[in-house]
Amino acid sequence: MTTTKPTPEVLDSMTRRSFLSRAASGTAVAAMGGGLIYILNDRLTREAQAMTLTDGRPRLPPGQRMLEALRPMGGTPGSPSVTDFRLKIHGEVERPTELDWTTLLAQQQTELPLDVHCVTGWSVFGARFKGVRLKDLAALVGVKTTARHVVFEAAHDYTANVRIAEALHPDVLIAHRLDDRPLARPHGAPVRAVVPSLYFWKSPKWLTGIKFVARDEPGYWETRGYHNHADPWLEERYS
Repeated sequence: MTTTKPTPEVLDSMTRRSFLSRAASGTAVAAMGGGLIYILNDRLTREAQAMTLTDGRPRLPPGQRMLEALRPMGGTPGSPSVTDFRLKIHGEVERPTELDWTTLLAQQQTELPLDVHCVTGWSVFGARFKGVRLKDLAALVGVKTTARHVVFEAAHDYTANVRIAEALHPDVLIAHRLDDRPLARPHGAPVRAVVPSLYFWKSPKWLTGIKFVARDEPGYWETRGYHNHADPWLEERYS
């Protein structure tokens, strides 16, 4: 009898699934990539389960438990230096551009309390992110009517795809501050995307580019078995 050794991608998926199973049970777990031990807060979870959104959905998606603060979830960091920062906005746009740090800060700034839902089973309510609305950057570059999806590009060729209607929602930020402080490096300094309507892997850290595309381009996790859409309320965790 022969045994096939799992690929790194399969092993990583198995690790995440194991993490998710333990997280759902409310036990102490280790955050992947950071070695951080934390306990999901049962009291906050019970309170959150009683809340609803304006559209009638539960504020806490199914299968989620509450944490008090955002947790870094690993990944290979990019440069945290604002001097190195460049954000390329390209693809199906009339005016491709590249923003440096000063130009990004010169755009209209927005601060929003946003809920975060991680595919591994934890959620945080009201994390205060500050940055530029993606819809404002879209107006700056003149997105063409042919664009159907947004591809977030990040350090080390990480990508995540989002449908354009969701990407251009007013609560989607290109963020550089969290809870009144500059983003810490584990959270994606100097700039990350924040798409609160989808699982958090759709909000890449260490952002380097925003590409508007006519055809969908599944990203890093989507090509490794994760759901292409990632709606937390539909529990779209895996494809």
